[in-house]
Amino acid sequence: MINVEIDLNADLGEGFGIWRLGDDEALLDVVTSANVACGFHAGDPATIRRTCAAAVDRGVAIGAQVSYRDLAGFGRREMEVDPEDLCAEVLYQLAAVDGIARAMGGRVSYVKPHGALYNRICRDPGQAEAVVSAVLDYDRSLPVLTLPDSAVHEVAAREGIATVTEAFADRAYTPAGALVPRRSPGAVLHDPGTVAARAVRMATGHVVTAVDGSQVPVQARSICVHGDTPGSVRLARAVRESLAEAGVALKAFT
Repeated sequence: MINVEIDLNADLGEGFGIWRLGDDEALLDVVTSANVACGFHAGDPATIRRTCAAAVDRGVAIGAQVSYRDLAGFGRREMEVDPEDLCAEVLYQLAAVDGIARAMGGRVSYVKPHGALYNRICRDPGQAEAVVSAVLDYDRSLPVLTLPDSAVHEVAAREGIATVTEAFADRAYTPAGALVPRRSPGAVLHDPGTVAARAVRMATGHVVTAVDGSQVPVQARSICVHGDTPGSVRLARAVRESLAEAGVALKAFT
């Protein structure tokens, strides 16, 4: 009998105004944690409110998906931001989403940076420190979700901030354990069977097959399926069903 608990998270609330991206309602019936866009890469007040309310109704944990200020680029363009400014912008986003979540009867229980900011702080201690400082200013009890080899772990540990490791079922990996850049062919996986099988191996075998065929160790408490990936609901359902069949318990990490 496998005794493993895994959180299943997805990026949600990424519409803006009349534009909708993904099926938040359907995904909230599948995942255990929702990374809610904070308005800097996507999301607007009404979308944030609607997403938080739906998450609370389903008992899904709410995370603040903080980002660079980049609506036009969906937060996927790397930017040079002064650390003090970045700290303030992350703090702003945290406070906004947590305020709305509390008004809906919930609260933000973790932080997950988005896109270019997520990747940048994995390798840049200076930018990681700015994000961690914002968490420290707002609520030091909030853990930060990041990759296993991320620079965030050391920076956060110095400040007494917890970190949680995650893996990506629908993304390709390099032999070094990093995510293949989205602009590269095959960076995003779309076949439900393939994605689900990778999730099970990540959860039970702690390994993922890299693009060169090598086996990369991966220790993760949470597995992500992107909400903006075409067919994301089908992917998430396949992942959840396969994990359950493998004896893995689905449970939020917060």
